[in-house]
Amino acid sequence: MTDSPYPHLLEPLEISGTTLRNRVIMGSMHTGLEDRAKNTDRLAAYFAERARGGAGLIVTGGYAPDRTGWLVPFGAKLTHRFEARRHRRITSAVHAEGGRIALQILHAGRYSYQPLSVSASSIKAPINPFRPRALTGRGVRSVVRHFVRSAKLAQEAGYDGVEIMGGEGYLINQFLSARTNKRRDEWGGSPENRRRVAVEITRRTRDAVGPDFLISFRLSMADLVADGQTWDEIVALAREVEAAGASLINTDIGWHESRVPTIVTSVPRAAFADVTGKLAQHVSIPVAAANRINTPDVAEDILARGDAQLIAMARPLLADPEWVRKAERAQPDRINTCIACNQACLDHAFVNKHVSCLLNPRAGRETELVLLPTRRSRTIAVVGAGPAGLSAAVGLARRGHAVTLFEAHAEIGGQFGIARRIPGKEEFAETIRYYTRELEELDVDVRLGTRASATDLREYDDVVVATGVAPRVPGIPGVDHAKVLTYAQVVRDGAPVGARVAIIGAGGIGVDVAEFLTTDRSPTLDLAEWKREWGVSDDESAPGGLTTPVPSPSPREVFLLQRKTSRIGVGLGKTTGWVHRAALKAKGVHEWTGVAYDRIDDDGLHVTLDEGRTRRTLEVDSIVLCAGQESVRELVDELEASGTNVHVIGGADVAAELDAKRAIEQGTRLAARL
Repeated sequence: MTDSPYPHLLEPLEISGTTLRNRVIMGSMHTGLEDRAKNTDRLAAYFAERARGGAGLIVTGGYAPDRTGWLVPFGAKLTHRFEARRHRRITSAVHAEGGRIALQILHAGRYSYQPLSVSASSIKAPINPFRPRALTGRGVRSVVRHFVRSAKLAQEAGYDGVEIMGGEGYLINQFLSARTNKRRDEWGGSPENRRRVAVEITRRTRDAVGPDFLISFRLSMADLVADGQTWDEIVALAREVEAAGASLINTDIGWHESRVPTIVTSVPRAAFADVTGKLAQHVSIPVAAANRINTPDVAEDILARGDAQLIAMARPLLADPEWVRKAERAQPDRINTCIACNQACLDHAFVNKHVSCLLNPRAGRETELVLLPTRRSRTIAVVGAGPAGLSAAVGLARRGHAVTLFEAHAEIGGQFGIARRIPGKEEFAETIRYYTRELEELDVDVRLGTRASATDLREYDDVVVATGVAPRVPGIPGVDHAKVLTYAQVVRDGAPVGARVAIIGAGGIGVDVAEFLTTDRSPTLDLAEWKREWGVSDDESAPGGLTTPVPSPSPREVFLLQRKTSRIGVGLGKTTGWVHRAALKAKGVHEWTGVAYDRIDDDGLHVTLDEGRTRRTLEVDSIVLCAGQESVRELVDELEASGTNVHVIGGADVAAELDAKRAIEQGTRLAARL
């Protein structure tokens, strides 16, 4: 691979008798398909597609070693031989594509969402209503045996290895941390005793499976919670699990209850690779870097400077199963790069829905959503180059249709073109880059700056209307005042905004605009600045790797207003909403709910609060409208009247909430059936 731009990334590696064809690990992500036997073939197809795409090693979602370790009631487990036999369909599918696969053994501990949960001590997790039962000494030894049993069953099922989940605040991590381990027996008290469970599971697993079976230990290198492990304790654990027989150490960062974001799009790329690099100096087995690594260039740089010997990534291989193959072909610009939005992956996982991907709706649906070559090529016009139109145009062209894409603006992207300008959402530009490249590769006739009329479109066999949305202008007296702007004018067009601003509407767009207006920095967030803002410490003696956050001051005073009386941001994503709410709080944004808008004049915005009891005047310089959207669909009626085959998708179909996940899936499904 010396002539490749990614020689380190694509170099084979032998571990415990297993040869990996490159340094890419598809990291563990629970898809929900693991939880029901009927979905085994879907899971096999999902993993096989990633193996076919070149992943060196695939790690499954977590399987519990016993019922107390379930993630959810009756969730995924591996405890019996009849379950192991079913897994052979998965391992055979991956091996047929030249891949390697390891099963992750995960005991949820106090994160188990069911009343049978157990932990090191009886301390309830803040994100779970169930209080766990403290394991007895006999119970601890039983759990150790169950881990070993699952590993043996995985070996019988044809897996190339197992990963022992020792991070993310799950059971093993609960034993490791003084935060959750208050025991005074041989499994608690001193750091050495708290490590005993992790080391004993690793040692006994190695004894059971022999030398030629891969054992990955997922190790928390920064708990990011109060009373978490210190750096010395983490290093000692790494050395001890290596001595106990681990083949490699995989990076884990943060507990689920941590108030520091670790995987959302606002986290800088490879934000924790330096932590992995520090640990790699203390062990002789390979170490995998993880978290917010989404491009071959970033991965290659980490490996080249010696911070890791492997790269673990899960969501990037959801977004593009051919990530590795495209790197091999030196085509990184054709990778559908993960933007860490979490909307269809982790947000689904945490509400017990099957995992997919906003950018790639086929993820998890490989047996259902198939883009086969068309038997009859059609001429198809797609009007609108936002997420819905782009997904439809690319999918249709990929199947062999002749596609013309009309876009009224001078560039593609639609609402993504606005989103990429929001601080912390710069990654959205990668999606626009990907679609730009695919449109070129597939010979789509792209007509920018062209507002298509019904007359222009009559020559096509089908017309896809994906004209998106326009900001809704509410009927507030004085809304045409000079100080009133739409969110598109502010974010996309760069309209000047004053020092005191009122934002009308606190949905997803209102929150984005508030972050846009309260952030004064360069487009790419500096890692040191991000650590200061969120209180991530480089001090090795700091328990949990935490310090006091020091957010940068806001350049403006911002009032975020909504009619609803519910908490602002309550409808945001499960795994990202809290990050946005915390960021707004840190910037001192005033959040008002239950607001009635009376009028706008030279004095500012006049409102009524407290169910009509209080009247206030916000003396602001600018008022930004984020009060929803309206579908842009003037073409539809005219086209239907002329007898044209019309298909309406995206915001032009439903504008109630901007939903790129729905828009891209609609475009993909339409492309699959036309």
